[in-house]
Amino acid sequence: MKALFNFQTWFLDAIGTVDLETAKNWFIYNPKQPLLFNSALFLGLFLVFYFIYILSRKTHYFRITYVVLFSLFFYYKCSGIYFLLLIFSSVVDYSLSRLIFVEKNQFYRKFYLILSLAINLGMLAYFKYTNFFIDNFNTLFDGTMKFEDIILPVGISFYTFQTLSYTIDVYRKELEPTKSFVDFLFFVSFFPQLVAGPIVRASDFIPQIYERLKLTKEDFNRALFLIIGGLFKKAVISDYISSNFVDRVFDAPNSYSAFENLMASYGYAIQIYCDFSGYSDIAIGLALLMGFWLPDNFRTPYQSGSITEFWRRWHISLSSWLRDYLYISLGGNRKGKFRTYLNLFLTMLLGGLWHGASWKFVVWGVLHGLALVVEKFFGQFIKLPKNAFIRIIQVFLTFHFVVFCWLFFRAKDFTTAFDVIENISKLTFDFNQWQTIILGYKNVFLLIAIGVVWHFVPVKGIAFLQSTFNKVPLLIKAILLGLIYWVVYATASAGAQPFIYFQF
Repeated sequence: MKALFNFQTWFLDAIGTVDLETAKNWFIYNPKQPLLFNSALFLGLFLVFYFIYILSRKTHYFRITYVVLFSLFFYYKCSGIYFLLLIFSSVVDYSLSRLIFVEKNQFYRKFYLILSLAINLGMLAYFKYTNFFIDNFNTLFDGTMKFEDIILPVGISFYTFQTLSYTIDVYRKELEPTKSFVDFLFFVSFFPQLVAGPIVRASDFIPQIYERLKLTKEDFNRALFLIIGGLFKKAVISDYISSNFVDRVFDAPNSYSAFENLMASYGYAIQIYCDFSGYSDIAIGLALLMGFWLPDNFRTPYQSGSITEFWRRWHISLSSWLRDYLYISLGGNRKGKFRTYLNLFLTMLLGGLWHGASWKFVVWGVLHGLALVVEKFFGQFIKLPKNAFIRIIQVFLTFHFVVFCWLFFRAKDFTTAFDVIENISKLTFDFNQWQTIILGYKNVFLLIAIGVVWHFVPVKGIAFLQSTFNKVPLLIKAILLGLIYWVVYATASAGAQPFIYFQF
């Protein structure tokens, strides 16, 4: 009863005293408090939304329209007036795709496709890269151009890629357009994956819109399992080690020992995995509760034995998008070995730039691109024996290369990244110092260890946990979900923390 009382107290504290002013704030965009999955407000809004959604399960058109309206409201609460940009982008791609579909003349079909690419990539370039270009122009040519006051709309990189895949698939005659604009807007704005993926393919998602809504007991249990696990990874592991250790070291690496710099690097690898895979798990779980299947976005990427394998396991929806719509469009492996290597390199370079308007993201992409090229080249001549010992060495080396690349991804600038690298290079074994640091950050190191163990749990272990969870009474599952939200509130120093990939 005491736990239930604490949860009720937390919920009321988290959403505020329910008066007219507070109620108005629930529905008005606040740039300092975007609507996040790991917030009490989202929990409350989703419960109300879901109750009506289930009641409308047999009324197809009302249900689709209802979800579209809620999704637009969700995006408004995340990004303010830029929800109009989402609608504009949807109108453009829906209209041009229909023109492409009915047009017989190949010249005009290609023209409509190029127009769609120009509009979508033009918007992305303006909002994401304008100040990046201005900065580089001023540096190279001693210019005096002023920076533009531009706010990056949340999730623009994700839904831009999603709408582009739809248009390109229609152009390739691999997909027919949706039956109506509302159906297309449903696909683009579907709120579980709208702002941080997974990037859903139209060919995978749109057919589900027209299917009869069904939610099995197994789907319901799996959805709750994913949501609870995702919240734990994000709010308990990622947020805690970030605010209590990783951020502090990366803010001033020279103020910390070599061992702390090393452990902060490992810590960030666990932080970003738990943060992003946690978001993906929540998104997939929410979609499953609504009767929709979204693809897996992570498959234990740090168990990879090569960078090629890593990109088959990390942010799968992005890597497969880059492969199918960029790498293959550049020629893939169809134009000789040199072009294959060049296409791999360019794909990862542009993939790095997709992550952010900064040269450090370009370097991150270049490092991964070079690694893929090296693996592809030497893979022709070197065939390693397949055994457990070799596999362990491959995983060890791949993981440390990935961690090294993360330094450029995480650091605020190159100076910070090189400071961390230099500090780690001075590492010497000092048992007493290491023990003191570990004991001083015992909660952080415990959570990092939990994150590592969770990551390396065999598939059968996860299946056992899922099967055990399925047998737990529904009331206990609901209490468990509530407790996770309570932990989010109790451990957060300034409200729910945004997901890392919101900035992309």
